[in-house]
Amino acid sequence: MNITVIGAGAWGTALAINLSTRHRVTLWARDAAQIETMLASRCNQRYLPGIPLPQVLGLSADLDAACTGAEYILVAVPIAALRATLRQIAAVPTSIPVIWACKGFEAETAQLPHQVAAEILPQNFPRGVLSGPSFAQEVARGLPTALALASSDGEFAKQAVQALHHARLRIYSSTDVVGVEVGGAVKNVLAIAAGIADGMGFGHNARAALITRGLAEMTRLGLKMGGRAETLGGLSGAGDLILTCTGDLSRNRKVGILLAQQLALPDILRQLGHVAEGVYTVREVHQLAQRLGVDMPICAAVYRVLYEQVAAASAVEELLNRSPNSEFN
Repeated sequence: MNITVIGAGAWGTALAINLSTRHRVTLWARDAAQIETMLASRCNQRYLPGIPLPQVLGLSADLDAACTGAEYILVAVPIAALRATLRQIAAVPTSIPVIWACKGFEAETAQLPHQVAAEILPQNFPRGVLSGPSFAQEVARGLPTALALASSDGEFAKQAVQALHHARLRIYSSTDVVGVEVGGAVKNVLAIAAGIADGMGFGHNARAALITRGLAEMTRLGLKMGGRAETLGGLSGAGDLILTCTGDLSRNRKVGILLAQQLALPDILRQLGHVAEGVYTVREVHQLAQRLGVDMPICAAVYRVLYEQVAAASAVEELLNRSPNSEFN
């Protein structure tokens, strides 16, 4: 099968490497110089250092050429670049199925990826979202990973799963696009909170409590937006949340750890060198929660630390001193 992966960051490169073991894969990047460097070194040194690119993996900076003959297009760009990327794909003169693998809410519009796609892609483009607990380095190394692929067209979701699924990349179909996307977005915000707790030395008990209460916040928002509870308790919700809040490879958790050390956000982002989606997603989550009347105190605390210059220690103290309540209210 011919697959084109759009976006040569860590995640796009990892998917391309993984899928090239079973398919003919082309990885596209908009930066021709990046492609030239990758062709010469057979490695994406900037985003996945030390992991070789298979010789069979094609590399291109020409979108039309990269998409020619493709049977699936996987879009693995940050949410901020999704709209522009989909416009480019929509200009390709064929209705190739499009699956995006970005997580978050679009800035300013607070739209989920499928809402952005609905405004850009013609109706005849089959589409879906791929999400779940997945560090790029592990996917690139072929370590076992499980993901969810959701589409409002259940038959398309099943067909895409059949095409992409293999023993080390197990994929499960779903029709709950909203639930899958809300889980993928909110977990990054909660991972920053987990990083703050870890950075302050609060221990495993506190982390477990934060993940559990964070899942409750994620579920409240997801249900309000039309998602399903079982989805938010599945791979793309609870699964991704657990991974991102506990794994040392989590960029969002790293942001929280550095905030606990009182580093300024601009310095943290320069140190990371990669996109940490939770930093931007928290603004849209905070506004959505207020507009929809959803109680999300942990996400609100992260917002205050990042954008109202509240010290991490003060935000944590406020959370710990909240009045007692019933667990499931």
